[in-house]
Amino acid sequence: MSQLNVTIMGQSYKLACKEGEEAALQQAVSYLDEKMCAIRDGGKVKGNDRIAVMAALGIAAEFLSTKTHNGPLSDMTLAEVKQKISAMHTVLDAALAPQENLF
Repeated sequence: MSQLNVTIMGQSYKLACKEGEEAALQQAVSYLDEKMCAIRDGGKVKGNDRIAVMAALGIAAEFLSTKTHNGPLSDMTLAEVKQKISAMHTVLDAALAPQENLF
């Protein structure tokens, strides 16, 4: 495991990451930061927790839209898509768990 220092909406986080997956995690962080900053800058949602939930919902909607008949997940069942989402949650939980120990 390696550690990656990242910044999301101006807040620093230290994330655990499997060796060789740093670039993918950094790309995910950049994408999330972009989404959260856009929501914050829109001025309609206040509070980092609400901004995070709105960003997560937007990203989930984007992900599920790829399930359309000609999307990259079109050959998967909804159960398989849910399984992929669950696997992503597991990876994110593992990455964020060490951060909780810093407080």
